[in-house]
Amino acid sequence: MDVSKAGPSEPAPDEAFRPAPDCYQHPSPWELDLPPMTMPEMLQRSASAHPAATLVEFMGRDYSYAEILQQARAFAAGLQQLGIAKGDRVGMFLPNVPIYVAAYFGAMMAGAIAVNFSPLYTVDELDAQVEDSGTRLLVTLDVPALLPTACKVLEQSSLQTLVVGRLADMLPWYKGLALRAFGRKSISPLPRRADVLAWKDMIGHGQPRPVALDAQQDIALLQYSGGTTGVPKGAMLSHQNLTANARQVDAIDPFRSGPDIIMGVLPLFHVFANTCVLNRTVVKGGCLSMLPRFDAGQALKTMERVGATAFPGVPTMYQALLDNPRLKQTDFSSLLVCISGGAPLPEPLHQRFEEATGARLVEGYGLTESSGVVSTNPYQGENRHGTIGQPLPETRIRLLDKEDSSRDAPPGEPGELAICGPQVMQGYWNRPESFDAAFAMRDGERWLRTGDIAMLDPDFYIRIVDRSKDMITVGGFKVFPSQVEEVLLRHSCVKEVLVIAVPDAYLGERPAAFVTLAECSPPTDGESLCNWANSHLGKHERLQRVEIRDALPKTPIGKLDRKALRREVLGEG
Repeated sequence: MDVSKAGPSEPAPDEAFRPAPDCYQHPSPWELDLPPMTMPEMLQRSASAHPAATLVEFMGRDYSYAEILQQARAFAAGLQQLGIAKGDRVGMFLPNVPIYVAAYFGAMMAGAIAVNFSPLYTVDELDAQVEDSGTRLLVTLDVPALLPTACKVLEQSSLQTLVVGRLADMLPWYKGLALRAFGRKSISPLPRRADVLAWKDMIGHGQPRPVALDAQQDIALLQYSGGTTGVPKGAMLSHQNLTANARQVDAIDPFRSGPDIIMGVLPLFHVFANTCVLNRTVVKGGCLSMLPRFDAGQALKTMERVGATAFPGVPTMYQALLDNPRLKQTDFSSLLVCISGGAPLPEPLHQRFEEATGARLVEGYGLTESSGVVSTNPYQGENRHGTIGQPLPETRIRLLDKEDSSRDAPPGEPGELAICGPQVMQGYWNRPESFDAAFAMRDGERWLRTGDIAMLDPDFYIRIVDRSKDMITVGGFKVFPSQVEEVLLRHSCVKEVLVIAVPDAYLGERPAAFVTLAECSPPTDGESLCNWANSHLGKHERLQRVEIRDALPKTPIGKLDRKALRREVLGEG
């Protein structure tokens, strides 16, 4: 099934969509003009419109649009002074700190390709992606969790230069003074060597030389996938991919008046935050209140202090906020909308969070390969549980046959979700052989294959059934882990759950569940939970076992990590 471009809407479903042969056409108000725009142009436009407005709020210190733009330009000039040219790769090995924003845009101003690296990477993980991307210069922070790792990679890889920001220099003066005086164990000294430079020394070279950039063709960002299967691959995202997706996300926001202050607790190195927190804020001219890492108590305190209007996060973050004792004392009157992504949002969590905060919580969907966002439930209008909402403006979707991607799925049947839109990547870095597997071609157009099995409601809401690679084959029957997880989450004692396939001598595979428990009375055990769940599941879906754990593995952005659990339980790579 091929579905034409669409976007979230407020009208009732029967008014919002007109059926046409083999497609749905969304009304024209959601058509967007998305002329080519580079990332530096996006920042410069917002800085010109309101130079004195705060772009970044960090632990009580404000950075204006003009200040961030000046730092980005100075960093670009410093890169050029070191010989970094158009197409070279510049990496960020950083948590959420102000120099991330300046380094990110500054690298692109110099014509370089920015590369995001998780600050949780080990030496081997960072080294592998530095080598794969050919990163020449890496920006990091003077903290024990980062600088020693970066220095080891500098010594053993083709990395040429390390640029180190000092955390104390980014804080309000009194906090910086306290860190220097009393937090010496929290600071790593800079090695005295020619290839390790201080951030402040990198931004003393004036203005950069202009670099001609093609928004459509030139790559702005290498964003490595989470590595759901195999080795993580670098998605090549052009300037237009990123700026278009930021404008698409901005276009669906109905809250045009009043302050726009977004909480930046999602890590900016991840594509979700990169688009929904950073790029969307810049294009809108809003303020980003960032924290170096997610801590529920600190997030609640900051949200109230700055009067945050939006809070993008993953389901485990919203659960952590609900579990924090500070929640009941927090004033949420400024909070308008929270956007959940990265993993399915359990309905009980959804309801409890909206009841506790009074804010709207909507579920969306996206991929690294789509610059971040494909669809979302409307911020106003019907928020349909169990769906990932409606496609963003100028985004088309189709469902491919699960067994043969050269054909569309039969009408009314689930199929692999495929996407066509201005946010879809150019391909994978140094992996041309992956192109055919990543895309399906239709009439000369590239359709990104997501690997997610979906169904389409008649009024254009998308339901993800499961990942095709996560499906469990039980005696020839297909079982979707997410459907089994949904049943377990109905039990009052279940807090989090992951279901994976485990070997079975007779049926080949069977589902097994791994759960963490909420406080409940009476308490339960794994056998009781298994019996309860199996009484609510079809015969082929029944669990082999339920194992109770203190914690489940999570990815760097805090979503439950099925791949890591499989690796632990089954020894899979």
